[in-house]
Amino acid sequence: MATILESIPLPSLSSASQLSVSRRRFASPDQTTPSPWLTSVPTFRSFSRCLSVSCKLTAVHLDVNTQSGATRKLKEISTAYETKSFAVPRRSVIALIFSGPFISRVDSYDAAYAQKSVGLREYIDTFDGYSFNYPQNWIQVRGANADIFFRDPFVLDENLSVELSSPSSSKYKSVEDLGPPQEAGKKVLRQYLTEFMSTRLGVRRESSILSTSSRISDDGRMYYQVEVNIKSYANNNELAVMPQDRVARLEWDRRYLSVLGVENNQLYELRLQVPENVFVEEEYDLRQVMDSFRVNKLVA
Repeated sequence: MATILESIPLPSLSSASQLSVSRRRFASPDQTTPSPWLTSVPTFRSFSRCLSVSCKLTAVHLDVNTQSGATRKLKEISTAYETKSFAVPRRSVIALIFSGPFISRVDSYDAAYAQKSVGLREYIDTFDGYSFNYPQNWIQVRGANADIFFRDPFVLDENLSVELSSPSSSKYKSVEDLGPPQEAGKKVLRQYLTEFMSTRLGVRRESSILSTSSRISDDGRMYYQVEVNIKSYANNNELAVMPQDRVARLEWDRRYLSVLGVENNQLYELRLQVPENVFVEEEYDLRQVMDSFRVNKLVA
């Protein structure tokens, strides 16, 4: 068979190209009756062999007959194939982008998810006597060690809670029983640091009071507002012997906003926790939450 194939003379490139074009002319898809030229068996077989060679040569030398209809068709098919091959990845990427919050919480952690002015919803506790507004996309978490607890569904380090002093162990008459706002700020910071005490080796906390103030709300009561910042550092190799091998890294950097009020002989504290890199994005809403906090007289 190999000997027979080698004995078949190969047509020139121009002849093969002409035969390729001729085949398209006589075997058009619109042609219902075969051409008499194709009914000749020996001629048709010779044509088939030539056509096979022509296809191979045309694939290598597409630029020889660039003006022919066959070559233009090959280019159109090639372009369509390339377009299709790139369309699939684009669809895959778009589907991946809109498939949900697939972005892991990298260290820029939460700024990507921070939302501006999502609107506020009112929460009223008639049993304990307080109310406040909170971002309407936040969810309530039950079982937390607080009277009420809400948090951002995406930025888990951003949350809100209300703490109450025990009515049996405290007899507050006014928020001024805590002293001036500056003294109240120190007490708030000490309370936070006590809660965040850690037994891990190599953990270090840095804290500062950012601001303290007082205000009289529309209900005639005085409230204190305190803002503090706390940073937590931990060694990447706390068991290392040499100090240079214990490199401290920042674990988290948060701002804590507290609003203090007194009613029913109890001290009420609204707490907001937010990462520092998110605070700038959501400061307007968080300030509104702070200003909305009210304590209410319980009816016996």
